[in-house]
Amino acid sequence: FLDRHLARLGILHAVAATSDRRGPDSLSVNKRRPPGIYEIETASAGLSVEVWAVKPSLMLAVGVLAAVAACNRPEPSKPAVAETSAPTAKPVLPPAVGIYVTNESSGDLSILDAETRAVVATVRLGKRPRGIAVSPDRGTLYVALSGSPNAGPGVDESKLPPPDRTADGIGVVDVRQQKLVKVLTSGTDPEQVAVSHDGKLLFVANEDAAIASVIDVATGKIVETFKTGGEPEGVSVEPIRDRVWVTSEEDGAVFVIDFAAHKVVKPVKVGPRPRSVAFLPDGSRAYVPSETGGTLSVIDTQRLAVVQTIKLGPEMRPMGTVAAPDGRSLYVSTGRSKMVLTIDTSTNAVTSSIEAGPRPWGIGLSPDGKTLYTANGPSNDVSIIDLETKQVSAKVPVGQGPWGVIVVARP
Repeated sequence: FLDRHLARLGILHAVAATSDRRGPDSLSVNKRRPPGIYEIETASAGLSVEVWAVKPSLMLAVGVLAAVAACNRPEPSKPAVAETSAPTAKPVLPPAVGIYVTNESSGDLSILDAETRAVVATVRLGKRPRGIAVSPDRGTLYVALSGSPNAGPGVDESKLPPPDRTADGIGVVDVRQQKLVKVLTSGTDPEQVAVSHDGKLLFVANEDAAIASVIDVATGKIVETFKTGGEPEGVSVEPIRDRVWVTSEEDGAVFVIDFAAHKVVKPVKVGPRPRSVAFLPDGSRAYVPSETGGTLSVIDTQRLAVVQTIKLGPEMRPMGTVAAPDGRSLYVSTGRSKMVLTIDTSTNAVTSSIEAGPRPWGIGLSPDGKTLYTANGPSNDVSIIDLETKQVSAKVPVGQGPWGVIVVARP
């Protein structure tokens, strides 16, 4: 093969031998042989060629020999690569008991471990997360997100920027994965949310629209709406009936909706600016705080009538409410009054007051009923209150403007 190609160039004979040399591609010509005899080496191919030429077309011969040598170049050996499998990441479990806090200003969710009293995760949600609820199986959190500008006390709403309606919705958070998985359509400016007993429906207070929306969880669509009074806020489902209660700040009433019968049963008049609803575990009584009236209305849920009005004092501004698991106590946050009040439900008397922090709003209770948690908006922290000693045992920094609190045992 080599002789045939060299003969075309007038090269009579060539002898090739392998060489052990390895290096960069190169050709070298040794002219210290007798006249007409050349030795041409290609170092990279490990080939040495000795040529006797009739007519020394050396440069052309060199090119041919380089091509021939390249054809015979052995493939470089590749180092063996050990096959290794990627390490499997261990799933991060949610806390055995987690305190989930919505942060209105920073737009996220802080997850606290009740045992370590530390934030273990932060989940980005969207604009103005406020009300928060959990599914019956404790696997999903629902958070009200609003694109309406924040209008705190004393703010001239006419000077606020227009609302961002694309930001309105109900954020769906997977408790096990500790992440936002989707946002459901909610209607405009949702403030608080509640879940039906079977987990199939969500009830949303649409503050600026004066309605309550019903969302089908499976389809993510609004299936029904009910007219309420102006500025609906608090939303709670009765423990033993298919009824949802929605407070109207503007009307000073709570609207009782039978969602199985698809109708508003009755608006019950309470004090001015009602903010939330808490039921005793047996569903016999509902407690509705009046922020600007400094009172707590006690409602017979069977008769749908106020049976007592508890005066908390003109300096108190009751807001959030939560009942103890045994129903013997009710706890009330008082916002700018800084206190958490304890109500003995057998007498409906205030039995203790604990200074929680600046403007406690959201309030949550541990499953064993021994520890209380409050979201303190101005100080960006959560107070942990030991109910046995009636003292704040710790304050944990969270996001900006903490608003809602819910305590959830690991699903």
